[in-house]
Amino acid sequence: MHASDPSAARRPGIVGGFAAAVAFFTRIPVSAPAGDWPLAEAAWAFPLVGAGIGATSALVFLTAQLLRLGDLPAALLALLAGVFLTGALHEDGLADTADGIFGGSERERRLAIMRDSRHGTFAVLALAFSVGLRAAALAQIGEVVFAGLALIAAHAVARGFLPVAMWLLPPARSDGLGATAGRPRPARMAAAAVIALAITGAALGPIGGLSAVAVAGLAVVGAAGLARRRIGGYTGDVLGALEQVGETAMLLAALWLR
Repeated sequence: MHASDPSAARRPGIVGGFAAAVAFFTRIPVSAPAGDWPLAEAAWAFPLVGAGIGATSALVFLTAQLLRLGDLPAALLALLAGVFLTGALHEDGLADTADGIFGGSERERRLAIMRDSRHGTFAVLALAFSVGLRAAALAQIGEVVFAGLALIAAHAVARGFLPVAMWLLPPARSDGLGATAGRPRPARMAAAAVIALAITGAALGPIGGLSAVAVAGLAVVGAAGLARRRIGGYTGDVLGALEQVGETAMLLAALWLR
């Protein structure tokens, strides 16, 4: 990029972009770099942060298994670790999205429901199925090393899908995260995809990794298409829902590949 580009000073470097992604996706106390730039500039780092969250969950799963707590308790504790680390960011998005998309009769009403902090039946059901399916998949995998690698891949890929969604879908409203996050540049989006694929290939093998990504990709595309039809695009809550769909689909695919 040419040195005279006035916007260059507002863009974070590699370290700054990674710190911004960590600050957004987790409760880890890091300082995001100063400057007036959108979150989309840090899109390349989304899968790296996801892999770190997955590794933390995998460590908890391993510890629980070493303590002989059993497959299902170990799986639930691993998921709890991820929830604690992220502050239930994506689970909250899934709940709000489910309530809005399925509970409203028209677009504006759906968006209003999504902003309501109260959770209804669709939110509860979405969370129950998300946690239940992920825990069941991990418990059925059982084998500690493969389950841990599946967690790392699932978290990385689920967040690697988000820049693609931000690039393809329009913001559903004029304010909120969807409007302020920005649209990732193709290079940032491609970097996120390459990093997510590399992590998945290393974790699950080239063929198994691509198969799992394909399954999860179909699930995320379906969920994104539903959001576009029902509310006209994406919001921050929709991104959280897409992450949950991708993570769940990846773990189920890993179970299928085991």
